[in-house]
Amino acid sequence: MDELDREILTILRRDSRTPYTEIADRVGTSEGTVRNRVERLVDEGIIERFTVATRTGNVKAMVEIGVAVDVDTGDISERMADWTEVDFVWQVSGEEDVVVVADATDTSALNEMISRARDLEEVVNTKTRLILDEKLG
Repeated sequence: MDELDREILTILRRDSRTPYTEIADRVGTSEGTVRNRVERLVDEGIIERFTVATRTGNVKAMVEIGVAVDVDTGDISERMADWTEVDFVWQVSGEEDVVVVADATDTSALNEMISRARDLEEVVNTKTRLILDEKLG
């Protein structure tokens, strides 16, 4: 991955719907070059997915999850990633082992998701932080 790839990724991170022609103008190359590079980045797994950021009025939260020391955090992360309310699952260092970023329709749905996490045998504790506001980086 070179500097041009990084510039393209920076633009796509802010708005993945940016037309390739606009990206090409901004980075000083052709639309075909941008298209080929994006396809390569997808093929190589550097771009994992294109997604949508929403402002739906939903309740958003980070749920920090501690698991037992003998637990495969990759396995539990994969299972949680399939939950409807989950946007992201991160394996992290620090006090907690896994962080789930959730986007639930209301506090009841968020609480149900947290309860589902607590019901998992591997989970020893949770800590929830509501997201009050967010800005694009």
